Amino acid sequence: MRRIDLRGRLAGGEALDYRALVPRALIDVESAVAAVAPICADVRERGVPALIELAARFDGVELTDIRVPADELAAALAGLDSDVRTALEVTIERVREVHAEQRRTDTTTTIVPGGTVSERWVPVDRVGLYVPGGLAVYPSSVVMNVVPAQEAGVGSLAVASPPQKSNGGWPDSTILAACELLGVHDVYAVGGGQAVAMFAYGVRDASGALVCAPVDLVTGPGNVYVAAAKRLLRGLIGIDAEAGPTEIAVLADDTADPVHVAADLISQAEHDPLAASVLVTDSAELADAVTAELEPQVAATKHVERITTALGGEQSGIVLVDDLDQGLDVVNAYAAEHLEIQTRDAAAVAGRVRNAGAVFVGPWAPVSLGDYCAGSNHVLPTGGCARHSSGLSVQTFLRGIHVVSYDEEALRAAAGHVTTLAAAEDLPAHGAAVRARFR
Repeated sequence: MRRIDLRGRLAGGEALDYRALVPRALIDVESAVAAVAPICADVRERGVPALIELAARFDGVELTDIRVPADELAAALAGLDSDVRTALEVTIERVREVHAEQRRTDTTTTIVPGGTVSERWVPVDRVGLYVPGGLAVYPSSVVMNVVPAQEAGVGSLAVASPPQKSNGGWPDSTILAACELLGVHDVYAVGGGQAVAMFAYGVRDASGALVCAPVDLVTGPGNVYVAAAKRLLRGLIGIDAEAGPTEIAVLADDTADPVHVAADLISQAEHDPLAASVLVTDSAELADAVTAELEPQVAATKHVERITTALGGEQSGIVLVDDLDQGLDVVNAYAAEHLEIQTRDAAAVAGRVRNAGAVFVGPWAPVSLGDYCAGSNHVLPTGGCARHSSGLSVQTFLRGIHVVSYDEEALRAAAGHVTTLAAAEDLPAHGAAVRARFR
């Protein structure tokens, strides 16, 4: 892993732009938009026939239908390894417990006697949930998408995941089993940007019959083409985020165990050659020890080539800082998807973090715990978006609607202010709409 040494630069009076200095994956979503635009247009025009052709082109599978039959879902759950089923059930239980606490409560504020403003929290009607299936398959992402939508009260949920040659053209069987376990039966063998287009436009088969109804919101992580389709179609649909490759940052001092730090950096590099693994530390000794640990640990993993590429890429590195105060400035500028705090008094240090998708405190809370069964959500903002965005939650699937109720006297008391402001904005008809009620 490359090193970025920031030590002593502040003392020299240098103004450091940490956002520019930290490692970052270079993902060109805009170029991908140009690639997915004709695909999305084709799905809009031709529906299911286009999706079947795209599955042959991109996934190498010959489909006759895109909707997964109910008996395939049931068979996937029936054939699921018992230990995997238990682990999924524990994950579902914990994620549901956390997300149930996120439900919003309607409020009513009395502004004046006879005048109230209420806020109602209403779930979106229908959502499309995307579950990746490229280098790895993610039944855990089914849980992370579906549970908060269910807890929000969404009435109609559809899941799309890429077709797999190894499963007869249907999505991976563990993904199907997770859908069945959660009671989701509207499931499609569609991947990439075309899945987002299917959700956005809805699709019909060659006979004109509706196969997948359009949705209001699309959530879930995916590759750059999924992100590009979200960008292209945003407005027609709501989206959670343009998710990029996964990231881990570890803020550590000399108390951290280099074996743990190396293992955690490797765990996220395992996802994708573009995954980012960043260590920020004020201890050169720890940096050396972690570097020494990486070689044997990487060699012992299954996905050596993928991990080696990720750790050696521009998006990964070790950042040396003067102290933990500077380290916090660096990680707040980086705004990692996942941030581990492995320092003295880790809880107090974590309390000073302002920008992160999720924070993992101390040596016994690795990111991989959050990936599966901490109870937190693993669909999180990437690429620095944690500076302004949150991870997937019940709130993602809710809309706040203001309900205004004024009686005659309450409106009469406000009428002068309304007409004055309407005149100031040169919108006299606004004031006239109020005056008309008191002629």
